[in-house]
Amino acid sequence: MALAYASVLVAAVVTTGLVAGLFFAFTFAVMRGLGRTDDVTAVHAMRAINAAILNGWFLSIFIGTPVLLVIAALLTWSAFPAGALPTLLVALGCYLATLVITGRVHVPLNMALAAAGVDTAADLRRARAGFERPWVWWNMVRTSTSVAAFVAVATSLVLQ
Repeated sequence: MALAYASVLVAAVVTTGLVAGLFFAFTFAVMRGLGRTDDVTAVHAMRAINAAILNGWFLSIFIGTPVLLVIAALLTWSAFPAGALPTLLVALGCYLATLVITGRVHVPLNMALAAAGVDTAADLRRARAGFERPWVWWNMVRTSTSVAAFVAVATSLVLQ
């Protein structure tokens, strides 16, 4: 039981860290770099990124992380009642906030960008203007929630 629990908890730390790192990289490198480009480059690059990220590796980690957090919390609650349950619940709450932000903000913005007509310079400006500012701002928020989830789950590992 202890080995299974430790394995799940370590996997939850790793996957939470991977997601937090991805959003951190977008906040502090990718979107800042795209912000320095012209409309054609920014719009087409984001469309390509949004299409490329929808792959099995990313989705299994992104969706698998809350599953691992729930399993770790259940194992902690049942086998180690004095353990790190509060920090696991904080991690789960923060990660769920990350999922909600992604589903309610980023996915619709990505879909709108993919569907936008970009035949003229004015089209490109409109597509970028409707996408970039809210996407970047909310990505900073989800970076914060995912980093908070990572800190909480890592703390759970240390406490346990």
